[in-house]
Amino acid sequence: MTKEVRGNLLIEDRGAILLARIDGGPLGLFGNDIAEQLDALVDRADVDPNVRAVVFTGTHPTRFVSHAEVRWLQEGGAQVPPVGVKGASALASTAKGVNRLGGLQSILGKTPLWPAVQLERLHRTFLRMNRSGVIFVAALNGSALGLGAEFCWANDLRVMADGDYFIGQPEILLGIMPGGGGTQRLTRLIGTHKSLVAILDGKPFTPAEALANGAVDDVVPQDEVLGRAIELAKHFGSRPKQSIAAIKRAVYFGGSATLEEGLHIEAAEFLTTALSKVGQELMRDYMATTEAIGELPLYSPGVYEEALDAGTVPGLRNSTVQVKL
Repeated sequence: MTKEVRGNLLIEDRGAILLARIDGGPLGLFGNDIAEQLDALVDRADVDPNVRAVVFTGTHPTRFVSHAEVRWLQEGGAQVPPVGVKGASALASTAKGVNRLGGLQSILGKTPLWPAVQLERLHRTFLRMNRSGVIFVAALNGSALGLGAEFCWANDLRVMADGDYFIGQPEILLGIMPGGGGTQRLTRLIGTHKSLVAILDGKPFTPAEALANGAVDDVVPQDEVLGRAIELAKHFGSRPKQSIAAIKRAVYFGGSATLEEGLHIEAAEFLTTALSKVGQELMRDYMATTEAIGELPLYSPGVYEEALDAGTVPGLRNSTVQVKL
């Protein structure tokens, strides 16, 4: 019997950025240990106002995350008798309720329900990433399949190494299907038909194909992947954290709703930012700067570029910019 891999997240504090190296053992696997540590890391980053971004990369020399630990999936599934869609739906709903209650691992750890609870908890972790004011960046130092790819799709940005690497969903070749969100997030990234064909075929994307299809945001030489990911993390993480959270929720959840529902989500998120302390201060400063210089700051030479670099529009609160204006 294959020995269970004990995975680990090696976290390096770089000020506003946390660098998390994914150590899935010699084969680069994603198991329950990593899932639990990922949940704790997302919680830490979300509640700490000083953390603006998290960058993930792999410790394996040619792999980001190989895929899920098959033993984790198979042995969990072996505890549950075959069920139809309705039975599986009920199982998933029960698991969701269990995770809302929390603290039941010691009771359910040896029961058939526990695999469903673990899967639902991983979905909740990924969804928390999507709701968070933290920017999550996957620095793919190599290949990623299955849950490794699904973890990438759950990040906000993806930088992939150029070379003989690949990323995709091979689950159909094992008689199963994606279970970590692949059918949903890949579809939202590249479109319904392209996603359907890729998942039905099981053939992964090359770095060039992933970039062309919109599955990753950039492809660079392997030795530049981490640097480019950190650069993106700094850039996007410089924006107000509460605004990042509101925009992510509106896009991730409103973008897949009906237009009417999506507009309602956007309106609610807009009001939270417009009425916030940060939003009020920045808008007041913008108006005061306009009054002082007789021009809209974003239309003053060089100010827009500086705002993009800084993450907020400069104004009277910044004496250096005031002179420039």
